[in-house]
Amino acid sequence: PALKPHLIHQSFLDMEVPFQESFTIIGNFPYNISTQILFKILDWKDQVPVVIGMFQKEVAQRAAAVPGSKAFGVLSALLQPYYDIEYLFNVPATCFNPPPKVESGVIRLTRTTRELNFRSDRHYRLLVKTAFNQRRKTMRNSVKSLFAPEELKDEIFSRRPETLSIQEFAALTFKMN
Repeated sequence: PALKPHLIHQSFLDMEVPFQESFTIIGNFPYNISTQILFKILDWKDQVPVVIGMFQKEVAQRAAAVPGSKAFGVLSALLQPYYDIEYLFNVPATCFNPPPKVESGVIRLTRTTRELNFRSDRHYRLLVKTAFNQRRKTMRNSVKSLFAPEELKDEIFSRRPETLSIQEFAALTFKMN
């Protein structure tokens, strides 16, 4: 009963930020839009210090993935500058009736206290999305439109995007055109 005035029954992707003060998001998110939901939460990062949610297992693993792992990609690289992400546990399909065809994972996102310096949110997002748009290419080939030719000679551009740390992506934003 105490939570009733704070429960919102609305399409998550269509709503504006619901509260002026900080708020926590807890949910069992629809698997078909869970990545979009995480990106929407990222837009509200200044007001959302904690998210606890059940997602399709692969989405939860991608969010929590570390650089160098196969699951590390756009989702993890965009969330992790702002949130520390813990993969809490698996939820097998047998926990549901009827059981879905996929497994689930529960993750907790806690706003990070570490400082990460980059040129701007816009530059960081553009770099990450462009780098992972052609995942199997080297950074040099995937982001060449964002950098001057002399910058592209740096060794870091011979690597694949999934091998770069969040800090390396952040540092590269200062070298962008």
